[in-house]
Amino acid sequence: MRSLLLAALPLFLAAAPVPQQPLTIERIFASPSLSGPTPRALKLSPDGKWVTLLKPRSDDRDRFDLWAVDTSTGAQTMLVNSKTVGSGAALSEAEKMRRERARVGGTKGIVEYDWAPDGKALLVPIDGDLYLATLDGKVRKLTSGEAVLDPHVSQGGHYVSFVRDHNLVALDLASGKANALTSAGGGTVTCGTAEFVAQEEMDRTEGAWWSPNDSRVAVECYDEAKVKVVTRAAIGADGTKTFDQRYPAAGTPNVTVTLSIVSPTTGKTVRVDLGADPDIYIARVNWAPDGRTLYVQRETRDQKRLDMLAVDPATGAAKILFSETSKTWIDLTDDFKPLKNGSLIWGSARSGFMHLYRFADGRWTQLTHGDWSVEMNGQSAHTGLIAVDEARHRLFFTANKDDVLESQLYTVDYLNPGEPERVTERGYWNEAVMDEAATRMVVTRSSPTQPPQVYLADATGKRIAWIEENELDAGHPYAPYLAQHRPVTYGTMKAADGSTLYYEMITPKLEAGKRYPVFFEHYGGPGSQQVKRAWMAPMAQYWVSKGWIYFQIDNRGSPNRGTAFQDQIYHAMGSVEVEDQATAAHWLQQQPFVDPRKIATYGWSYGGYMTLKMLEKDQGLYAAGISGAPVTKWELYDTHYTERYLGNPLADPKTCAASDAIADAPSIKTPMLLMHGLSDDNVVFENSAALINRLQKTDTPFDMMLYVGQTHHIAGEGRQAHVQHTIERFLDEKVLGRAE
Repeated sequence: MRSLLLAALPLFLAAAPVPQQPLTIERIFASPSLSGPTPRALKLSPDGKWVTLLKPRSDDRDRFDLWAVDTSTGAQTMLVNSKTVGSGAALSEAEKMRRERARVGGTKGIVEYDWAPDGKALLVPIDGDLYLATLDGKVRKLTSGEAVLDPHVSQGGHYVSFVRDHNLVALDLASGKANALTSAGGGTVTCGTAEFVAQEEMDRTEGAWWSPNDSRVAVECYDEAKVKVVTRAAIGADGTKTFDQRYPAAGTPNVTVTLSIVSPTTGKTVRVDLGADPDIYIARVNWAPDGRTLYVQRETRDQKRLDMLAVDPATGAAKILFSETSKTWIDLTDDFKPLKNGSLIWGSARSGFMHLYRFADGRWTQLTHGDWSVEMNGQSAHTGLIAVDEARHRLFFTANKDDVLESQLYTVDYLNPGEPERVTERGYWNEAVMDEAATRMVVTRSSPTQPPQVYLADATGKRIAWIEENELDAGHPYAPYLAQHRPVTYGTMKAADGSTLYYEMITPKLEAGKRYPVFFEHYGGPGSQQVKRAWMAPMAQYWVSKGWIYFQIDNRGSPNRGTAFQDQIYHAMGSVEVEDQATAAHWLQQQPFVDPRKIATYGWSYGGYMTLKMLEKDQGLYAAGISGAPVTKWELYDTHYTERYLGNPLADPKTCAASDAIADAPSIKTPMLLMHGLSDDNVVFENSAALINRLQKTDTPFDMMLYVGQTHHIAGEGRQAHVQHTIERFLDEKVLGRAE
């Protein structure tokens, strides 16, 4: 067992003093953000001349405007002011759901945009309408009150496509004329956008893919006729609305999908041959650079086989180029790039770790090697491949080669692969985007002592200019709270099978002989690494300022550690990850500075599920537990996620039943607080309703706080503060014994 104390805080603490204030929950969720301005949706123009980003307003941290940075001068310009351009119209329910899937629910202003391929304009959706913004600050309105979804600029730049009335529409930018490219949409059929599970679980939001020269567009149509209807009650302060939502619960029918290739000029449509089995997933769709081949990734329902199809766009005929198979499940990957010479770059975990390969002339060449991973930075798909420089045959990718707790950007020659070269700085968690030719990169990085920074660099990683330095100086929003900022300790411990588990811990200034309560946060589910050398949300420091030790550990089943570590959760949810959290809790109890009777645990979503399983399995180990928006019955959660890890409950009902959290809920004797949004369309409220019913029928005491009108993400400064105040009051009473 080892631990490492992070280097002392930067020299800003020794700079000119700033009047210090106590950290409060109200301030943490107020504007401006204590982490400083944190841009999102960073992109480079196709020619690399501009960096664009969505930047939050200083007076409203949830409202974003579109900005552009000239990469030659560093000059920044607001291109689109969301307050003056938007209509303020209410969003459709379909758009609200898309935003929830994209994890931008509650965000105001501009939430997405798309560069035109010629680099001269950007497509900007605002309040349901579409605008075309040029770099001189002019904005052209393309639609008006038409409730469009999923807009994109075509690859050739001639069209803007979007979904309207369930069909894909192409707007000719030269003439301004809009034509529907599909007619099958309507009723339970939608064409041109992605179905629920593709958006929520597969990291695929598109349902239309333009060929490079705009001569064709591949269009997915999905039919929800057989999908189970869930009547979702959105209980709000001004009344209750009900929505009949098509929700594919585990073991029930999915949508039926088709893929067609359409000519935008003639309307000629060719159906793609997806095979004889209709119960499949379309995982990814990509065009070859010359537009002569459409690559389709077809995934089986059990997610143990992924076929790469090469489709002839003239006939729709398909052949299998290669397949990935697994005894457990296959993680979908965006690590795919068709090259101009006909070869393919591909990400695969076939070696036991996610690595990059080149497929050419039917043969494989492994490009990266070792007991480290090309990293999963997304929630449910590997996204390590950043860009390809075909002129210099270089790949750029993020990986944890140097440190499990760091994401670094590397480059390797795919024709003569050797040791990857790191181009970002150690000690940070880095993410990056690059232009099409891989000549420029925009790097977003942070460390435990440095909130997120964004800079522009060349292809060698040399910084050209700061886009957002976010320096922790006297003017930074966090400056009045720096004196109480405590360093992060990282360390390891062993799981029962010998696996290495990484933890992070923040303690108050320890007084000899004093023991402290522990705020033990967890997520625990697959697809999300929590412990990393990155800036942490200020709530962790708040708990420490109130005398708590903050602690978190990544259990078996979490990503970026190889398949042997990750796959232990297969058909075993609620087992090894709960065991690893208990291992950490027992370790904490043995520390001389920890009060062994006052370890409180908290988690949201999968973390909320984990809280229930932890309290059920290890009675008396935790002093209290907070369960936020938990899955309680995996039969209520969606097909792609549940069946990936637990199998189909119709074929193997015992596995799901063993992983559920309802049957053993009455065994919970520890104080427990349940929290859930009443309009949650991801982990539907029926999960908590089933738990509440079980606890009430068995006279099992618990506390509860429900949020009217709120989805899986509780939005708004006041409500977010209310969540934390509620947790604090609960812990003050149940753990610290303080009465109000």
